Amino acid sequence: MALPPLTAEQRAENLAKAVALRQERTELLAQLKNGSLALEDVLERDDQAVARIRVQRLLAALPGIGSVKAEQHLSEFGISPSRRVQGLGARQKEALLARFGSRT
Repeated sequence: MALPPLTAEQRAENLAKAVALRQERTELLAQLKNGSLALEDVLERDDQAVARIRVQRLLAALPGIGSVKAEQHLSEFGISPSRRVQGLGARQKEALLARFGSRT
């Protein structure tokens, strides 16, 4: 299926939206890293910025958790390293919050 042709204005608009979402994700992960935002608050959000974050990257942004520990926790919970937040099931979210929910 071919993509519909876009005008230069439409491409510029889409590019601006993508840049804004990337910036929002970066700020969100930085807030998570410095402790001003809790994991529970992030998982409760239902927007595109949060939905497209990989769970491994989200866990790695927690204070005291790096990429290696994040990968170990994902393996422990049976979550694929390529899983995004939007693809988490209710039980997986509960398991993450039970382990990391008290951190701020």
